[in-house]
Amino acid sequence: MIAVQQIVDGITAGSIYAALALALVLVYRSTGLVNFAQGQMAAVSVYIGWSLVETGLPVWLAVLLTLLISLVIGALTERLLIRRFEGQEPLVAIVATVAVLICFNGLINLVWGGSVRAFPSLFPDDVVSFLGARATWGDVGTVAVLAGTVVILQLFFLRTRLGLALRTAADNPSSARLLGLPVGSLLLVGWGLAAVLGGLAGCLVAPSVPLQPNMMDTILVYALAAAVLGGLDSPLGAVVAAWLIGIVETVAGANIDVIGSDLRIAVPLVLLALILLVRPQGLFGHRDVERL
Repeated sequence: MIAVQQIVDGITAGSIYAALALALVLVYRSTGLVNFAQGQMAAVSVYIGWSLVETGLPVWLAVLLTLLISLVIGALTERLLIRRFEGQEPLVAIVATVAVLICFNGLINLVWGGSVRAFPSLFPDDVVSFLGARATWGDVGTVAVLAGTVVILQLFFLRTRLGLALRTAADNPSSARLLGLPVGSLLLVGWGLAAVLGGLAGCLVAPSVPLQPNMMDTILVYALAAAVLGGLDSPLGAVVAAWLIGIVETVAGANIDVIGSDLRIAVPLVLLALILLVRPQGLFGHRDVERL
């Protein structure tokens, strides 16, 4: 039963990484960029949610309002900053997202300070048992929300006109313009939706970690690893990869006499390197084919 408990703990930890990895995949599929500020944008959303809860609002209503505000934050970030680097080398825009990360970190410290706070859970604190393993309803709820989000994203990008238009604008902006697609507006929508998903990820993660300005930094590292390992264009791949990383990390960390607890983070990164050597596009990613 210890093995089952380790798998459950690994899926629980992986779900935290997967929540933010989904936001990274969404912004990549919508804009073609890797947003290194995604974690800090999620942290800002969590602080906004915490402030709304402090006013007396129920936690679920506060989260819904937070997601609406996150939509505006994401759209404004694209419109006021990222839009200025449109058409330039992708690396320039990526560096700009690092600048956004620093700015949002400073904003949190300026508005809310660096004190550690607690964010209320969205689910009951009761514990459930399955095959001898134990998990909280918060863990179960996080996994359920992730599963629903993956289904919605897959349908959105594959079955809706907006989703297909976002993918076209991200893959080839010039061709998209020739087809009459409003590329600028689509990029705005992509950043807004990614910010909403990042805000949701932050609110799911917040009850499990102390609420402080750098709360998402370590999670962002794991989320980036999961997004790349699963394939940057695959929501399902990001979640599967995050669960795989969580399970491997948990099982390896339990054998501290072998690797030592301080080396747990190296295990998923080594796994990432090994898999990408064999399949560079990730587990569920698609290989790009270029005509000469």
